[in-house]
Amino acid sequence: MKSEDIKFIQEIKEELIKNTDHKFQERVKKFSKCQIITYGLRTPVTRKISANYFSKIKKRSKQDIFDLCELLLKSGYSEERTIAFDWAFRVKRQYTLSDFERFESWLRTFVTGWGSCDDFCTHALGAFIFQFPEVIPEVKKWAESDNRWLKRASAVVFIYSIRRDTYIEHGFEIADILLLDHDDMVQKGYGWMLKEISNLYPQKVFEYVMQKKDVMPRTSLRYAIEKLSPELKKKAMAKN
Repeated sequence: MKSEDIKFIQEIKEELIKNTDHKFQERVKKFSKCQIITYGLRTPVTRKISANYFSKIKKRSKQDIFDLCELLLKSGYSEERTIAFDWAFRVKRQYTLSDFERFESWLRTFVTGWGSCDDFCTHALGAFIFQFPEVIPEVKKWAESDNRWLKRASAVVFIYSIRRDTYIEHGFEIADILLLDHDDMVQKGYGWMLKEISNLYPQKVFEYVMQKKDVMPRTSLRYAIEKLSPELKKKAMAKN
């Protein structure tokens, strides 16, 4: 790694420290269900810093930018992770199929909670899957993993595409695989994905839920039907 890159990353760290909100930092640590390392910045502040520093590197190669992202990710700080995932998303027009290996590695190594999982999956990784359906069979393997964040990712990563009316049936297939999972983070993840499908195809989601409601966890069911009409929601929630 070039010395100027290390210096550049250090500048970002100093900027983050300068913007620390100590009260917010303590609140985040107190209420977070996952162990979190944070400078204590609110997300809009972090994203503003991210945009400012990206403007200084945007003409560099994708490889250089990804290397800088990895430096940020290795710190373990949530704000540096947010910046890394943001920069990766900003170069989405330059993605190639070979980037999947690196992105999957980031998912396995640096995603440590629902916040980082959802940020990465609904932006950079989601955009990648949208562009390269060839990797969907690999994504479906995540649903069989012992890693709760890989399992959640297998559903949430399709939200980017679902919002663009793509890969709807893959979403239902993932829901089938995750249907009986006992982890609430996984249940909420695939329930959220079904809710996104319901924005476009409410009847499809209603029919799916009605077929599965006897075994579907109530957490997943409630998430899935949140945007349905009051009438359909009432039917879905009714006990048989």
